[in-house]
Amino acid sequence: MALEPPQRLVTALGETAQDGDDWLERLPEAAEQAVALRELTVERVHVPGGRSGLAVLVRLADGTPAVLKLVPPRSRPQSERAALAHWAGFGAVRLLDPSAADGALLLERLHRDVSVRSLPEAKALLEAAGTLRRLWVEPPSNHRFETVAERTGRQADAMRASADGEVAPLVEAALAAREELLGGDAEVRLLHGTFRQSKVLAGERLPWLAVGPDPVIGEPAFDLARLVRDRVEDLIASPSGSSITRRRVKKLAESLDVDQERLRGWTLFRAVESGVRARRVGREQDAELLLEFAGWL
Repeated sequence: MALEPPQRLVTALGETAQDGDDWLERLPEAAEQAVALRELTVERVHVPGGRSGLAVLVRLADGTPAVLKLVPPRSRPQSERAALAHWAGFGAVRLLDPSAADGALLLERLHRDVSVRSLPEAKALLEAAGTLRRLWVEPPSNHRFETVAERTGRQADAMRASADGEVAPLVEAALAAREELLGGDAEVRLLHGTFRQSKVLAGERLPWLAVGPDPVIGEPAFDLARLVRDRVEDLIASPSGSSITRRRVKKLAESLDVDQERLRGWTLFRAVESGVRARRVGREQDAELLLEFAGWL
């Protein structure tokens, strides 16, 4: 069976690898090698799939359903492997091949077409927040995970380079918020890194489990910030979107015992960073939504 990448993945990686990354060209062969190494039976490639990697529905030798996931090296698959191994299935998808040395991940199969986002908004936020709380644990003592300061430092450099006259005030506010947040004392935990409602899938072992981490070490408010802007298109379309956003910040901060102002600051930084990045790769509609949302903060 030819394990070809879905068009959604091809398009997404084309936005982020405009310098000629050849990972996609090598992907079918790499997927077939990973399948052979683990003695898997392939069912099909998951379509439309995600924007960051290839998901192949497979079965183990004993017939157990699973998912084989392959992502580009720049997406830090070994970091994802280490985080999933540390969580050991508590709040997150279970890693089935923790000792594998290649860049592929063999994961328990969840209901990939059923995410928390399918629930009514209030229920979705409640379930997503509860899942996220389980992931905030002490990092392993010998960890090599990136820190929030390191990740946002790279992002800040890219934001400065793209801060033209139209978005400059928002970029300046976001960068100032980052400097203030990094200067204070905060609890340090292992974080999901890219958490949102669509990253929480229905499972058999537990009702909801997180997938697709890009783990980072830092304060929980950084992780929670991405959840604040979930369904941003609905927020922007609502005549009371700005007040809904402020209530959401307050509600999430209180429910997860996170400082409200720190959550607001990281929400601002992450929304502006995402908006500026969307503009940089030509996703103008996404950029407009994100930057309008950031202006409410």
